Amino acid sequence: MKIYITGISGFLSINLVRYLLSQGYQDISGIDLVDFTYPERDQIIFLQGDIRDPEAVRKSMQGADIVIHTAAALPLYPPEEIYSTEVDGTRILLQQALELGVKRFIHISSTAVYGVPDHHPLYETDTMVGVGPYGEAKVKAEEISREYREKGLCVTVLRPKSFVGPERLGVFAIFYEWASEGRNFPMIGSGNNRYQLLDVEDLCQAILSCMRLDKEQVNDIFNIGAAEFTTMKKDYQAVLDEAGFGKRIVPFPTTPVVIILKILEAFHLSPLYPWIYETASKDSFVSIEKAQQVLNYQPRFSNQDAMLRNYRWYLQNKDQFTGDAGVTHRVPWKQQALKVVKIFF
Repeated sequence: MKIYITGISGFLSINLVRYLLSQGYQDISGIDLVDFTYPERDQIIFLQGDIRDPEAVRKSMQGADIVIHTAAALPLYPPEEIYSTEVDGTRILLQQALELGVKRFIHISSTAVYGVPDHHPLYETDTMVGVGPYGEAKVKAEEISREYREKGLCVTVLRPKSFVGPERLGVFAIFYEWASEGRNFPMIGSGNNRYQLLDVEDLCQAILSCMRLDKEQVNDIFNIGAAEFTTMKKDYQAVLDEAGFGKRIVPFPTTPVVIILKILEAFHLSPLYPWIYETASKDSFVSIEKAQQVLNYQPRFSNQDAMLRNYRWYLQNKDQFTGDAGVTHRVPWKQQALKVVKIFF
């Protein structure tokens, strides 16, 4: 079985490559704009290329049995990059998969397709209301996926919650840096809201099920998330407790903080994009019953387990990425104005 992964150099994909190798899968290939610089380089076939380039996709996808589509332009990218990657890139991949006779296409979507909901938990049948360029593009990509399912291609759509684990930096690196330096950490709102996360290994488990189960079972949409989670304040406090400095999560009133972040964003000084700071104080969790019943999805990690696993990896590896910053999950996000705020914590 030949497995083809888009965005293979990303945080999810390197964990997926390692997981699949551990499960005995050897024929793995993939494409990414960013070079694949991990030790597993000699165990895969890699093409540095763009999923928006049909020729590059066709060349690298040849012979694939399963396509796992993880490539995405994250919300901090310019809107035109998000749209062309999420929408145009997804359509190109699906068309090539159909023409090349790929047996299964597993599309990694996002719970961002639910927008800012007015109820919880969220079910796969709930209305999709994308917020901002990223959410809107994810909704459109799912619509395209449905078109190709109707054309006869087996297309699984997974909607994972925000996932963490080894190799995950991004916005979480800001929190981990503060924790490791012995600082308190500010939280938008009381922190009493329930905000479900996901360990990347549990997401890999779900992907593997979609590879192995009957097509009729997996040709559908599934929410993926942790089964065990408490409140934002308690789950994040677990990391500060692990750090061992006796520091605490410090809640701040939501409205003034959001106003300040909007002003900072206007001057390109906010480390967070609107989707994060506008939902951080709200409940956010999905039903995973369908995945549990159909995919036999059995998440091993709670929110706290996942964050602690990620934090311990951060401590072991932080010297390797000191000074690097960017807008992907592979590198820490720029702290911007938080560099100044940090001195007060």
